Amino acid sequence: MDTREDRGEARVSRPVISKMLQRAKDEGIIEIVIHDDDREITNLEKELENTFELKQVLVVPTKDLNKELVSSAVGRAAAQFVQKLIKNGDRVGVSWGNTLYQMVREFPLEKKENVKIIPLVGGTGNSRNEMHSNQIAYELSKKMGVTCETLYAPAVVETEELREQIVGMANIAEVLREGERIDLALVGIGNPFSMSTMERSGYLNEQVLSELKLLNTVADINSVFITRDGSIAGHPINRKVIGLGLEQLKKARTVVGMAFGLHKIECILASLHGKYINMLITDESTARRILDDCRNSRN
Repeated sequence: MDTREDRGEARVSRPVISKMLQRAKDEGIIEIVIHDDDREITNLEKELENTFELKQVLVVPTKDLNKELVSSAVGRAAAQFVQKLIKNGDRVGVSWGNTLYQMVREFPLEKKENVKIIPLVGGTGNSRNEMHSNQIAYELSKKMGVTCETLYAPAVVETEELREQIVGMANIAEVLREGERIDLALVGIGNPFSMSTMERSGYLNEQVLSELKLLNTVADINSVFITRDGSIAGHPINRKVIGLGLEQLKKARTVVGMAFGLHKIECILASLHGKYINMLITDESTARRILDDCRNSRN
């Protein structure tokens, strides 16, 4: 039988190894570091919850992931989180944007009972249809085998008069009323100046963007623009939106805001200052920067 002694290998007992490691540690030759990523993530979530008085925060670990993998990781984690939130009998409202699209794409097939999905903002056109509220509502309803409504209108129209005409139409008015009775809202938080879904969908031009910037606008929720302090921007475009208003959105039992990436830091902070959301899903790097900014602002 081939033994360690036959191979010329020396046997070293565990106590001896332990003493050798301890001596090397004491002399600074080695350093033992225990990585506890789960605890770090949990601490980030709790600090965000306490700082902004949120019901719950999901921080997605994304260390060392490239941009594409971050999108998938956030989408997958958001899908699992939302799946647990949706209860039988719920009325679920959805807005639009990349994060919601990623979430729905990763959403597992799971049958729910008596759930209805309702688009919270209009969205028609030929550009990025997969990110529009109606499409997100439809795809999410398919994953759960439930019904959904459709809001047959653009997110933003040309004039306030046209908006009044459209929201007065019976089928549009009914969907908007449904939106006022939701239990759970899933909303994206957009940055109008960087990778904007609204700009790519043709709702924003350079003139409007310049005007919004002068008003300290930093974000949009449900296609309504808000300023750095969380107040609704005083721009005419906000009076041309076909969707659930932000004050009405606040009345939902649970409003989950979804956004990730460093270009969304000001956007998330604005939505938190305005108290439009009471749950947040974001990535690790963004969560750390948000808390760093809060600490710096207090110093």
